[in-house]
Amino acid sequence: MNSFDLLKTDSRTAARLGLLKTVHGLVSTPVFMPVGTRGTVKGITPEHLAKTGTSIVLANTYHLMIRPGVEVVESLGGLHSLMGWPGPILTDSGGFQVFSLATLNRIGDDGVEFASHIDGAKLYLDAKTATAAQNKLGADMIMCFDECTPYPCQPQRLQKAVERTIRWAGQCKEAHGNREQLLFGIVQGGLDKQLRQVCADALAAMDFAGYAMGGLSVGETHEQMIETVNFTAPLLPADKPRYLMGVGTPADIVAAVRAGMDMFDCVLPTRNGRNAFAFTATGPIRLRNNMYLKDTSPVEPGCSCYCCRHFSKGAIRHFFNVGEMMGPILVSLHNIAYYQRLMNEIRQRITDGTFAEWSAKFITGYNEKTNALPEEGTEL
Repeated sequence: MNSFDLLKTDSRTAARLGLLKTVHGLVSTPVFMPVGTRGTVKGITPEHLAKTGTSIVLANTYHLMIRPGVEVVESLGGLHSLMGWPGPILTDSGGFQVFSLATLNRIGDDGVEFASHIDGAKLYLDAKTATAAQNKLGADMIMCFDECTPYPCQPQRLQKAVERTIRWAGQCKEAHGNREQLLFGIVQGGLDKQLRQVCADALAAMDFAGYAMGGLSVGETHEQMIETVNFTAPLLPADKPRYLMGVGTPADIVAAVRAGMDMFDCVLPTRNGRNAFAFTATGPIRLRNNMYLKDTSPVEPGCSCYCCRHFSKGAIRHFFNVGEMMGPILVSLHNIAYYQRLMNEIRQRITDGTFAEWSAKFITGYNEKTNALPEEGTEL
């Protein structure tokens, strides 16, 4: 059975509408996946998460291997049971930790040896063990083990990482033992278009269920990222889902949809939410600022999320200032709802043929509003 149906491609951009089919349900694309690294989206119950319009979530293999351990997750009924989430789940392989925990690991041609960020215990991760772990965790979509490089990166190191990524992808496919799970290959290559081409061509020949683009949002500019996405997206098979990993801001996502990408994840909605930074249709706001001291309006007028229906900006500012966990929970919840509302509008705009003009205006307007955002703590 084909796991992905391409329903429509925008006539003026490369934006696509699709339907992703998994054991735990259907996912309309373009889609945003909230990040539940250790088995939970921080501070958000699955029930509230579903009410934001979320259809799929992400968890991380490396962190779950460290704690509580793959065998423990299995004994608790698998990842869906652990998370209390009945819908589709995607797991990252742990390849991103090759980049993010660079001071704690040693990379070899066969795999990566980590010193646990918890207690320093040694953990070895390679293509076979990363795939076997994901098979046991039981997510609907799993990722090949890859090497994510920093920006900037020396050309020789970047080429070596691409060679490893291609080799490890073949090993992951060979080791993949749960055919109900969709295995995605990950295209690496930094900002080097030739290496992106080489990696994309090699992975396409392996015929994965989906294709991801990794190694972006690691320090390059928005313009550099989008140029790379615009170049790489057409290299990925048109009849398979395309996933841009770890990206990003609302403007990043809209620009990547224009390029033909289908799936996105990022920690920004919850990480920024925990720091009183709220996304809204009229631009982001910093809720610790004194201008909201006695503000009785919701974070975003017209938003139907739980936060905006029940709490004012002034109340939320108070929660943050006194260290109550309610503040981070509410703003994280609102931010996820904002992202899901944005994805819904993207899908609707592609459907009715207005995406090209709308998206160009959105990107320009969002960047202008962000640049005009006052610093935290400003008294206005």
